[in-house]
Amino acid sequence: MPKAKIALEIKGDTYNPFPEPFKTRLGSAECKNLGDSFGLSQFGVNLEILQPGAQSALRHWHTESDEFLYVLSGALVLVTDEGEQALQSGMCVGFPAGEKNGHHLINRSSEIATFIVVGSRVNGDEAVYPDDDFKWVVTDDGEWIASRKDGTPYQK
Repeated sequence: MPKAKIALEIKGDTYNPFPEPFKTRLGSAECKNLGDSFGLSQFGVNLEILQPGAQSALRHWHTESDEFLYVLSGALVLVTDEGEQALQSGMCVGFPAGEKNGHHLINRSSEIATFIVVGSRVNGDEAVYPDDDFKWVVTDDGEWIASRKDGTPYQK
């Protein structure tokens, strides 16, 4: 019987794939992709670390994938179509696939905030950005292109 794979340390990725003007607006954050180290393919698990003033993403919703967030530390503001809600350590929120409720988290505090994101990985899923002229266009060879909603690519 094979032994369970244990990852003692997973390095974070501070790469922000969004073009300007979005890249600067998102601020400083780190994402540690926890699930890929174990070969998980049906769902993703990320540890997100938001510096003061940073936000998790552009406000978005998913067409085919569920998303679940659990706050580990710090204070965050959840922004949805209904407005803003304060979140703190131990609180969680979920977003079912296809629910047209754009959401993201903002760290308006002076301390680092951390949270876990779990999301299903469904072929054909798209993230919809209701507040911004932005979408990801996937080419035939699987490359993701940052584009305006009309499909015009942003400059790199």
